[in-house]
Amino acid sequence: MRTRTLGDLTVAAEGLGCMGMSEFYGTGDQEEAERTIHRALDLGVTFLDTADMYGPFTNERLVGQAIAGRRDEVVLATKFGNQRGEDGSFLGISGRPEYVLQACDASLGRLGVDVIDLYYQHRVDTTVPIEDTWGALKELVDAGKIRHAGISEAAPETIRRAHAVQPVTAVQTEYSLWTRDPEDDGVLATCAELDIGFVAYSPIGRGFLSGEIRSLDDLDPKDFRRHNPRFQGEAFQQNLRLVDRVREIADEKGVTASQLALAWVMAQSDRPGHPAIVPIPGTKRVAYLEENAAAVDVELSDDDLRRLDEAAPVGAAAGDRYPDMSSVHR
Repeated sequence: MRTRTLGDLTVAAEGLGCMGMSEFYGTGDQEEAERTIHRALDLGVTFLDTADMYGPFTNERLVGQAIAGRRDEVVLATKFGNQRGEDGSFLGISGRPEYVLQACDASLGRLGVDVIDLYYQHRVDTTVPIEDTWGALKELVDAGKIRHAGISEAAPETIRRAHAVQPVTAVQTEYSLWTRDPEDDGVLATCAELDIGFVAYSPIGRGFLSGEIRSLDDLDPKDFRRHNPRFQGEAFQQNLRLVDRVREIADEKGVTASQLALAWVMAQSDRPGHPAIVPIPGTKRVAYLEENAAAVDVELSDDDLRRLDEAAPVGAAAGDRYPDMSSVHR
């Protein structure tokens, strides 16, 4: 597995998003999830991403249990900011300094570790000055509880203000062939300017770019994608046409559509004006993990990249990324 450097943090060129092992993508399987994490570490996919809200709280425990005895192999990332109750209810977004400190201690306990390698502000709390939230993150760095700080779904000016208080190591935002917003909204340019790494979540378009989802019947009844605007009505049909164009190129190269989508994200690190970019595809199954990890060996020619740009240009996907977009890019 190759590596990339996010700020001054070296990570695997491809990470593993662990969210779906506990929630949102249908029923989970604890044993298979742990096998998937162990296999990831064996393959060098050592950059693991979780958050306190996943489960809620159960995903951190799962990851902590899976890495017990192998902690030194892992670059461990988790997040705070989306508050949830034990019953799963959503309580809002908080960037209050006292909450940041409490949330970190709670995450350390659930993960069973002494330090978090990369601690993200999951969503921006517009009722709290970003400087106050990041002052708390600086305290955590100084106390040795976290090594690096990051932010998710933040606008360029927010990133700049946070970075002035405590260096931002990584910005995490959705990015893929069907979500190319960071190219247009200044986020990638800001990261490149400030030497901040970029972590791409949902790099396979929430699984849509795999080409294996042809209707909502292909999704678990509890799968949150059933309520995602991009999976609805005419938007779904338009997005299928985009996927089919990508899949055609993948077939010609003898790779899967998922591998092609991941290779495209990784190739964006080499574009002028872009920062180091690391995708963190999520999966809860060993077979998909192995398929995704093999994407690091997919070489894309200039012609491949040109054809993919034509097949999935900026703004090509139909529908919003979330049913409620109010908490992103703030």
